[in-house]
Amino acid sequence: MSSGFSLKLLLKLKDPSKVELTRQKLERIYNHDFIAIIAKEAGFTVEVMTKKVGHFTVILEPLSKARLHSIVDGYPETRGNYQFLIIMMGLSLLILVLSIVNYINLATANAVKRAKEVGVRKISGASKGDIVSQFLFETALTTTFSILLALVIVELTLPYYNNFLNKNIVLLASQFYIQLILIFIITILVAGLFPAIYISNFETFKVLKGNFERSKNGIWLRNGMLIFQFAIAAFFIIGSNIVYQQIKFLQNKDLGFKGDQVISVSLNFPSVDYEGENAAQNIYNKYNVIKQQLSKIKGVEEISTGLIAFDGSDNSLAGVLYNDELFKQRVIPLDFGMFEMLNIKIIKGRNFDKKLASDSINSVIINESALKLMNLKDPIGKELVIREQKLKIIGISQDFNLLSPELKVPPIAFYNIKMFGMSQNINKVYAKLKPDDMENTIANIEKLWSKANTEYPFQYDFVDKQYARTYEAYVKQKSLFSLLNVIVIIIALFGLFSLASYSIQRRMKEIAIRKTLGADTNILLQELSKQYVLYCIIGFLIAIVPAYVLLQKWLNNFAFRIEIPVLPFFISFAFLLALTLIIVLAKAYQATKADALKYLKYE
Repeated sequence: MSSGFSLKLLLKLKDPSKVELTRQKLERIYNHDFIAIIAKEAGFTVEVMTKKVGHFTVILEPLSKARLHSIVDGYPETRGNYQFLIIMMGLSLLILVLSIVNYINLATANAVKRAKEVGVRKISGASKGDIVSQFLFETALTTTFSILLALVIVELTLPYYNNFLNKNIVLLASQFYIQLILIFIITILVAGLFPAIYISNFETFKVLKGNFERSKNGIWLRNGMLIFQFAIAAFFIIGSNIVYQQIKFLQNKDLGFKGDQVISVSLNFPSVDYEGENAAQNIYNKYNVIKQQLSKIKGVEEISTGLIAFDGSDNSLAGVLYNDELFKQRVIPLDFGMFEMLNIKIIKGRNFDKKLASDSINSVIINESALKLMNLKDPIGKELVIREQKLKIIGISQDFNLLSPELKVPPIAFYNIKMFGMSQNINKVYAKLKPDDMENTIANIEKLWSKANTEYPFQYDFVDKQYARTYEAYVKQKSLFSLLNVIVIIIALFGLFSLASYSIQRRMKEIAIRKTLGADTNILLQELSKQYVLYCIIGFLIAIVPAYVLLQKWLNNFAFRIEIPVLPFFISFAFLLALTLIIVLAKAYQATKADALKYLKYE
């Protein structure tokens, strides 16, 4: 169950068929019954009170589907990335399709070499069915060995893959043997059936007379499949380029704070310190002792604390009242000096000042997003109500990122950590280190920790690295996509090389005659390569629209994203064209240097 305040409950329904009815009843309890009670107590109408406290929306999700398909956060294992799974599955299928296309291309291209074999078998009484069965069996053998090799590769590389993704995936054939058999059958039928039927339809006497090589059968199909290969390769090259630029944008983006010199150190005071009536004061006193000891260490510039997380784990919201209207914001208690330490700018008003007693009693700073949410034109001096206490706005801070780049900067209100007894929740201390000799400074802090009264060993992390982990999954997506990109390009180029070799070999007599008549090598190279340049252009044009649409959908995950530029498309085309020309021209040049008499001596 969820609202803007992200309240989650686990409910067991007596009748699962009445999910929608239950959801409506839960909404009514709050949006009608509860609001009517508090409206009567406050002396407002239900309509006015609804406007003040907001509407409560209930979302009921089956727990079995919540791991991948939840539209809210808050589950212990976090929410799975369903879109990423679909993307990787789609890309894997594209690679399989590309491999099948390659196989069909090569099988039909090499059909000429087996034409006489088929002709002799037909003369000997073999039917079309016998020939189709033979070639399907050959494809089945190839596919079987390929799957066995793939399983060996997966078994060997799985530990590295698990380490890369921080998973513990185990290869259990019993869990996916149905899918494996299905892929096996589909691959045989798709990759083997067409070449088998194509070869079985050879005209017996025409083949035995040696005229088959002059036939145009299958050329358009092979060229069409080659264009399809170019389209897939272009899609991957464009995609890799855009994904790389988005991740680079995130890594270089101004976060609104500077955390490369700031470390977060876990305090982990004994559990008994967090109990009792004076727990808040006891914890704050202990924090102050640690703070004083840290300040004596050479290399430590500033020390502060706050109930603030830079790893994207805290997306909780609380109620903030302004003019009796409820606004959903994050509220973050901070100690003095936290803004200065992180280089967070105060764009209007002033910062918290430890010399002013009011700043630890009734002062609040809000960020730009909160200012926009509440539509405050002259915010300084205005009063907000947090935890039923009036707080005066003394400053506006610039927006800075705390959450994953998928999310916008939330509206935030900051107040002193001693207010409302929040110091009882202090569990970290932040220290800004001088850039020179950080390792020695950290070593000295660790020595101090060995003497401190804590339950756990010294643990620290740099703030900027904490935030970088909020988009670590996307960095890994980039790496996986790049790996798939390399595989796709290799497969496509292998197919291109094979078809170019076959096509040029079929034209060797033509090349020999042209050379005999004095044709220039450059003219021959141009003539032999121009069709492949055309196929490359057509394939690239086909890839542009799906690449643009799918990349836009992926980029829409980010609140902070690039706009798809034109340059990567040109770069991708130039790269694909260059690879095509290198392969085709290398093979064509080799053909132009062949001995012409070898191909003309029987003419």
